[in-house]
Amino acid sequence: MIKSIKLNPNFILLISVILITGISCSISYKFNGSSIDYTKIKSISISDFPNIAELIYPPLSQEFTETLRDAYIKQTRLKLLKKGGDLLLEGEIIGYSLAPMGISADSYAAETKLTMTIKVRFVNIKNPDEDFEKTYSAFQTFNSNRMLTDVQEELMKIMVAEIVDNIYDETVAKW
Repeated sequence: MIKSIKLNPNFILLISVILITGISCSISYKFNGSSIDYTKIKSISISDFPNIAELIYPPLSQEFTETLRDAYIKQTRLKLLKKGGDLLLEGEIIGYSLAPMGISADSYAAETKLTMTIKVRFVNIKNPDEDFEKTYSAFQTFNSNRMLTDVQEELMKIMVAEIVDNIYDETVAKW
């Protein structure tokens, strides 16, 4: 003899919601932390990065400097100071250039490579062994049929983000 079980519709709805919620939830962890000893390091000073490259794109200096500052403000508990921070970042944009890439059948470049190079000096007042001077570069390519003015802002933002991530990783994240 088989007994039939009557299930309450509210119970079925509750189980369905729990299952759907459980399946759709996911755990994510972002590795943007830092290895800063906040008992010793409390502040950072980031100087403006002037553009001394041969090819000048006027918004580049401000975009780079602000993106760099934002990375430290958003991802650390460091206080941003104009001068006298426990950590200091300074430097300049030393390269911003175009180069033809991939010559096509008609002897014209199929793509153009835009490269950005930034020289950075990092000083850790509390631990001078971590001081360094380094050059960072990033590049993006675009179809040579397009004008630089059409793609420049988008490509600049991508390259700035890449370089800022690398600087952050080497100064405080220690990846």
